[in-house]
Amino acid sequence: MNVSEAIQHKRAVREFSTQPLPEEVIRAILQAGRRSQSSKNTQPWHFIAITDRDILRGLSECGTWAGHLAGAALGVAILTPDPTEKFQVMFDAGQAAAYMQLAAWELGVGSCLASIYEPEKARALLGFPAEWHLRIAISFGYPLDPSVLVQPNRKGGRRPLEEIVHRERW
Repeated sequence: MNVSEAIQHKRAVREFSTQPLPEEVIRAILQAGRRSQSSKNTQPWHFIAITDRDILRGLSECGTWAGHLAGAALGVAILTPDPTEKFQVMFDAGQAAAYMQLAAWELGVGSCLASIYEPEKARALLGFPAEWHLRIAISFGYPLDPSVLVQPNRKGGRRPLEEIVHRERW
C-alpha cells in the first residue's frame, strides 16, 4: 500500500480484536512517529507505549470519548512541553500521530485518536514528569472487523475539495 492509498482508505477504528501486536509492529509504529517532521526539527515529544490492559483501561477514563483505549492492543500517549507556551508543539504532536496512524494502517492495524481531558489523572497513572503534558493518546490494534481495512470509505463522509479550497484569496 502506498501513502496515497493509505490516506484514501484510512478510517478511525475503535473496536479491536484481542490479538496482541507483535513487537516489530509496535516498533514500526513508534519509529514512524519518531521520524515525523517537526518545527525546526525540535522533536518536541516523548511517547509512552502502553500494552498493559489495566493502564489502558485507566487511560480510557481520562477522556470523554477515549473509551476505545480500553480495548486496544497498544496505546501511545504523546507527551509535549506545555502546549500553551508554544502552539507548534501540538501541531508537531499531531504530525507524529498521523505518521504513526498511517504506518499502522499499512500494517493492517487500526487506530483512533483520543483527547485527554483529565491530564493530571493521566499523569498519576503514567508517572511522567511535571514539565511534560498529555493531551493526545492513540489506540492501536487489529480491527475487530477486518473488512474495514479493505472496504472503501463511505460516500458522503468528506466535503468536496471545491467546497473547502480557496485559491490565492477567499
